[in-house]
Amino acid sequence: MKPKTGQESVWDYPQPPRVEPRSERVIVRLGGQVIAETTDAVRVLETSHPPVYYLPLDAFAAGVLVPVEGSSFCEFKGEAHYFDVVAGGVIAPRAGWTYPEPTRGFEALRTRVALYPGRMDSCEVDGEQVTFHEGDFYGGWITAQIVGPFKGGPGTAGW
Repeated sequence: MKPKTGQESVWDYPQPPRVEPRSERVIVRLGGQVIAETTDAVRVLETSHPPVYYLPLDAFAAGVLVPVEGSSFCEFKGEAHYFDVVAGGVIAPRAGWTYPEPTRGFEALRTRVALYPGRMDSCEVDGEQVTFHEGDFYGGWITAQIVGPFKGGPGTAGW
């Protein structure tokens, strides 16, 4: 898709990925409650993927992030550790992750958490409801500013 004025194509994002500070207001809701709110997010931009927003740990309400066993490995960012996200009687299993010891170039992620937007009630960027990225691997946040096609959904594994 060709981006229009003011839009970004995920195919113009770098490889390896880049971390970019953002100042938009990000609000996340789960179980009918605001569980995180910040104007101090960063997003990771990687070729063919919608941006993944990482929010500061201190932006989350107390008790919302519950560490769980297990990890995964990203060739760029290092070892990810996971959280169940819990609020208002809702449990979103392994819906958040962090890189407590990220690789060089990704130090900004050390004290931040990313969330799968499709597992939350809602995620907003400057008042716009985020569309979640298909599939359960990348966790991208899609706004009207972002155009694809996006790798990660059904049928895109071979891209």
